[in-house]
Amino acid sequence: MLMRYDPFREIDRFTEGLFGNAARAPWMPMDAYRKGDHVEVRFDLPGVNPESIDLTVENDVLTVKAERQWWPEDGTEVLARERTQGAFSRQVLLGESLDADHIDAHYEHGVLRLTIPIAEKAKPRKVEIHTGDTQSLEVGSSTT
Repeated sequence: MLMRYDPFREIDRFTEGLFGNAARAPWMPMDAYRKGDHVEVRFDLPGVNPESIDLTVENDVLTVKAERQWWPEDGTEVLARERTQGAFSRQVLLGESLDADHIDAHYEHGVLRLTIPIAEKAKPRKVEIHTGDTQSLEVGSSTT
């Protein structure tokens, strides 16, 4: 029989009873980073059927919903069941600097990868400076 001694197990059960799953790390951990002119966000979703993933954006809030279910076959005696099951969701505020209308989503090997372009209005750009004598200068340019 599989058993693991864990002296903190009762404390974990107690805090989970008080706070629910908030006492644990999020089931859907993510990494987010900027890479050139886009942001990439990766969610770990091991064992999730891609058809159960629901991805929506509303008011600059990205919502990821997914479900993982496993049921033992008839006649199977479950010795340990620690893997989280059920429906899960996670929300991320995108902000106005990202182009939420052009998100590209790809799911492979239990990882949901989102590529979100930086909005044009948030990209660095040159600004013209006008002088009193109607000459135009470009920021960062030098005159000799």
